[in-house]
Amino acid sequence: MTTNPNTPDPGATEDALNATQANGASPAAPGGQPPEAPTSGPEPDRLAQLEAEKADLREKLLRTLADMENLRRRTEREVADARTYAVTNFARDMLTVADNFQRAVGSVPAEARAGDDPALKALIEGVELTEREMLRTLERHGVKRLDPQGQKFDPNLHQAMFEVPNPDVPNGTVLQVVQTGYVIGDRVLRPALVGVAKGGPKAAPHPQSEADGAEPAPAGNAEG
Repeated sequence: MTTNPNTPDPGATEDALNATQANGASPAAPGGQPPEAPTSGPEPDRLAQLEAEKADLREKLLRTLADMENLRRRTEREVADARTYAVTNFARDMLTVADNFQRAVGSVPAEARAGDDPALKALIEGVELTEREMLRTLERHGVKRLDPQGQKFDPNLHQAMFEVPNPDVPNGTVLQVVQTGYVIGDRVLRPALVGVAKGGPKAAPHPQSEADGAEPAPAGNAEG
């Protein structure tokens, strides 16, 4: 039988494989490519760098979330303030009209009010009704009238115009209202102009102040 010269000798191939393994070399991968080296994990320096980047990104994310929450709260507060105080300028202009209603009713002498003139009574009732309706309308938009008569003087809401000597009432009590005040929401639209009592007894001290041995401050100092 004729042997093909291109056919490899099985014995020679086996001898070559044994010789390669004896020398500690790995057999070549199919196709003549060397075998892939086993993969290992990232180096320690690279791992530390990745951990640092992760911590930095986490900090930036938390900071961004906090900024967004603050922005949301601030926006809600601004929207609420805009709804409450949007009519501030208009309401302040309408206070003059409310004052004129009060002046119109107050200008009628007591004798005339007690008289039997039906036309005058109807006119007074109409003016008072219009004033009440206007105040109710202002209240629906957050504007409320201050009536501090007989109350303790509050410098945040009242403006003292003069002092009235009166030893029968506590010092700092509002005895006279010269001009009505108004508030809108938590803000003073116009302080009430008042006359404040002077020379009366001090207001009763707070029980906690006596327990602590502290001297109570005088009630209601009127500052013009």
